[in-house]
Amino acid sequence: MRRMEFTKDQSQGYLANHVARIFARGLTARIRPLGLTTGTFPALLELWETDGMTQKQLVAKLDIEQATMANTLARMERDGLIIRKKDASDGRVQRVWLTDRARALRGPATAAAMDENAASLACLTEDEQQQFTTLMQKIIAANRYRADSPSE
Repeated sequence: MRRMEFTKDQSQGYLANHVARIFARGLTARIRPLGLTTGTFPALLELWETDGMTQKQLVAKLDIEQATMANTLARMERDGLIIRKKDASDGRVQRVWLTDRARALRGPATAAAMDENAASLACLTEDEQQQFTTLMQKIIAANRYRADSPSE
């Protein structure tokens, strides 16, 4: 099979990155007034679903580097969004718990995200929006546990 010449406007990776920046820019503007950032938002989404996770669990759920998660949690703790407590059954493990402030932000923050999704996807029909979501979910699921090696 002959390789085609690279064209950024036909590169799925380039386009996905560009779309992600569009969503991030819009979400940033919408959650900034709440005192939130797009860097902490994914961790908040996970903790709103399951409060008291470990850092290791968050790393696996968010598919990010351990060091990135450690820095994110440090910022969240500094900003009064989380507290870390030793696990009751294993003192070596710390669990991450939301503060009352973070719990109170769930409604406004998720509403902001839904508003941004609606605004960014307004150019698509409902069927196209569903197809776009389904295809992204399929790509994520297929690549979630893939090794970091580009050869795999």
